[in-house]
Amino acid sequence: MTLTNEDVERLYREHANAVLRYLARRVLMAEVAVDLMAETFAQAYRDRGGFRGETEEEAAAWLFGIARHCLSTYRRRGAAELRALRRLGVQRRALHDFEYERVEELADLRGAVWELREQLDSLAEEQREALRLRVLEEMEYADVARALGVSEQTARARVSRALRALRELPAFSVERSELDHA
Repeated sequence: MTLTNEDVERLYREHANAVLRYLARRVLMAEVAVDLMAETFAQAYRDRGGFRGETEEEAAAWLFGIARHCLSTYRRRGAAELRALRRLGVQRRALHDFEYERVEELADLRGAVWELREQLDSLAEEQREALRLRVLEEMEYADVARALGVSEQTARARVSRALRALRELPAFSVERSELDHA
């Protein structure tokens, strides 16, 4: 089955909040989450002819697959930077305070940030520091290794263990309920 323009509009009406919540809980930044959601629906619209599912559940799963891909691309390249809005020729506007608050409310970002802080505090100091240097300071693994006085392989292992521990945090895991309560 091919999705029509109306089908994509319906997917937006029915799943936009869930997609936004999914993305916001993973990037912890309202504006980035809104940008990624725009990219998700722009790609869904562009690729609607390639949808091969039959059911509403398959369409929702397809949509969340696009959202996961957008998130992966953002993380890999460092920014989504409004590709969808530029392609559509739309000027970016800043979010109003009430919009930030609504995104934070939908995604329970305050709770998610609190959970993340607790999880970070539970990491071993060497893992926390390796993660800070690699993710927050955006250092290459060789530089992380030099800063920590360890081999590059050890630096990679520490970052990997820290990320694995964070992925196990319930607030950041993929939840089936996000599809069910869209």
